[in-house]
Amino acid sequence: MSIEKLGMPKWGLSMTEGRVIEWLVEEGADLDIGTEVAEVETEKINGAVESPAAGVLRRRVAAEGDVIPVGGLLGVIADASVSDADIDAFVADFQASFVPAEAEEEAGPAPETVTVDGTTLRFLKTGEGGEPLVLLHGFGGDLNNWLFNVEALSGDRAVYSLDLPGHGGSSKDVGDGDLAALCGALRGFLDSQGIDKVHLVGHSMGGLVAATVALEDPARVASLTLVDSAGLGEQIDRDYIEGFVAAEGRRDLKPVLQRLFADERLVTRQMVDDVLKYKRLDGVQPALRSLADHLFADGHQQHRVGDALGSFSGPVLVVWGEQDQVIPVAHAEAAPAGAETKVLPGAGHSPHMEAAGEFNRVIEGFLAGAHAG
Repeated sequence: MSIEKLGMPKWGLSMTEGRVIEWLVEEGADLDIGTEVAEVETEKINGAVESPAAGVLRRRVAAEGDVIPVGGLLGVIADASVSDADIDAFVADFQASFVPAEAEEEAGPAPETVTVDGTTLRFLKTGEGGEPLVLLHGFGGDLNNWLFNVEALSGDRAVYSLDLPGHGGSSKDVGDGDLAALCGALRGFLDSQGIDKVHLVGHSMGGLVAATVALEDPARVASLTLVDSAGLGEQIDRDYIEGFVAAEGRRDLKPVLQRLFADERLVTRQMVDDVLKYKRLDGVQPALRSLADHLFADGHQQHRVGDALGSFSGPVLVVWGEQDQVIPVAHAEAAPAGAETKVLPGAGHSPHMEAAGEFNRVIEGFLAGAHAG
């Protein structure tokens, strides 16, 4: 094989560099495509760098603690037969010629807004063409929750990450605060973008919204992916919902956010600060309170769509983190007959962030089958 670069990935619009926290494999280790090789800290979240190729990790160029720009050299992958001199030459040539990209050049698409029935909705469009895909976050989330996924999923289609009302950069007015208001916003958004048929991926609360729209307007939904979704059972972690609504400072919020992950270390100071900044915006607190009361009152899910989903004729994928502390993984068993179900080990309530590489491969495979069908 040729010598392959193991580079610092770009996760999200604002990432310009990452700090190597820990190497997960030793030099000389055999790698497959997708093997997690290093843990990297960014300003948003920690993530695992995956091997882009099969081969041997011949050189760990970056040391633990090093800060490497996006695109910079973390390591070198090659066959054992490649000489050390060739590896040395590859590293020297790369380091001599590499110039970190300007932030403006690397920024990529910027979030946009559209007004639907008097409600401003923020969204990010990545990619072009194909059958469009819309990503819907969970309670308290926003479009940035998909920063590990949009690039991988937008290779041959337009991907829209949407901030639901009350969240992110969208209007904080949630109307009656009920499910109908969220579903109406999604339909209005699809109309605004001229999307007649869509693949929907929804996480947690976003899964309930996606499933409800699929049931009420099945001709419009090409496929449905539910990620640790609300709507498939009664239980939900009341401490998470109420803790998120009530948290006013880092000390209150950090342990709440840690419940989203199997690995609590993924919750960085920047993540906590970003969520606090959002929670302090005008209108956020009453919006969250209203949604929590209508959807998850007293730690019980008020809407369950699992049984009804058997009537949806399109392809359905259910993905769950095995160590979900917010919605029990047992709820995946309520998936309709014929649905594809994938439980991701070592991941909590947010597998699209915590096990992004495997999550993306599962979604891409499912979408390929849905398109072929």
